Amino acid sequence: MSTTSKAILALENGIVLEGKSFGAEGERTGEVVFHTAMTGYQEVLTDPSYKGQMVVMTYPQIGNTGINSLDHESDRIHLEGFIVKEYCGTPSNWRSEKTLAQFLKEFDVPGISGIDTRYLTRILRTEGSLRAVLSTKDFNHPRLIEKAKAIPSMAGKNLAKLVSTSHPYEFQEKKNSKTHVVALDLGIKKTILKKLASLDCKITVVPASTDPETILRLNPDGIFLSNGPGDPAAVTDVIKTTKGLIGKKPIFGICLGHQILARALGGTTSKLKFGHHGANHPVLNQKTKAIEITSQNHNFVVDRTSLHGKVEVTHINLNDQTVEGFWDPEKKVFAVQYHPEAAPGPHDSYYLFKQFCNLMERP
Repeated sequence: MSTTSKAILALENGIVLEGKSFGAEGERTGEVVFHTAMTGYQEVLTDPSYKGQMVVMTYPQIGNTGINSLDHESDRIHLEGFIVKEYCGTPSNWRSEKTLAQFLKEFDVPGISGIDTRYLTRILRTEGSLRAVLSTKDFNHPRLIEKAKAIPSMAGKNLAKLVSTSHPYEFQEKKNSKTHVVALDLGIKKTILKKLASLDCKITVVPASTDPETILRLNPDGIFLSNGPGDPAAVTDVIKTTKGLIGKKPIFGICLGHQILARALGGTTSKLKFGHHGANHPVLNQKTKAIEITSQNHNFVVDRTSLHGKVEVTHINLNDQTVEGFWDPEKKVFAVQYHPEAAPGPHDSYYLFKQFCNLMERP
């Protein structure tokens, strides 16, 4: 059953959209981005990479498959607000355990429905990602707009430390795994751990604050730099840690880990206009000439001209020609900007996990 209580989304550019509340009551702030996947809203909600952001789903009806306990990518909702065209409060799926509204209320996250998400998406594409306030208690338009303008920019924010694990833990599916991976948790998704474990890896997940000496004492065969939220330039401690690990063990980075590895190699990063968020982004693998349809969620990108030395760009985004992957064969490090584990999304890029395993096994 859907609710009819009022909700307002006020953008920093002065546009105010009125709709219906279907999540928690209250007020939250964040940067609004749009996500183009038709399915997988549960994985989007629980992806730590969305910390500090509100997500508008471009697919019109959301909630029709409900929520189940098996598809979470972390132990909680991380985004600040959820924006949809039409909320379905009567899910029909044999795996459903609760409604989307119940799930949002459980973690005190507001949702708004009944607005023109196509209109909102066009605004974001034209003007870029915008700061906003989502409120079910304050309906004063000028005041909400001023609140939105006062929200700090995403640039310069170290959000990885807010979503990282506070203590190390192990993840494995077999008692005698073939290889040992230390994963630096910057906001890691559970499906990444499952993919590595399916390839006979034991994974020790460590906090983002872990120093290189502690990581090397764990004697890993390889090191994984995870996805995560925020500005990579602000995660200075992890960049320093990564510099201390390069050349000592094979390293594989994705998303925020891709950006941090690039900065550790001397590269730079910059903020995209509206980011890449969805499960249908075409990427050219420059080595095989194959086109991969990829799942992506990031607002920052590696500057291509900043990569020097033996670093080779391996993947390119076909929508805007931005860097989607690179490697340094001499140092045994490689990274991709997108999410090879998908969840949600296509499985075109699963091979990258096998590539990492091969690199760890190579003498």
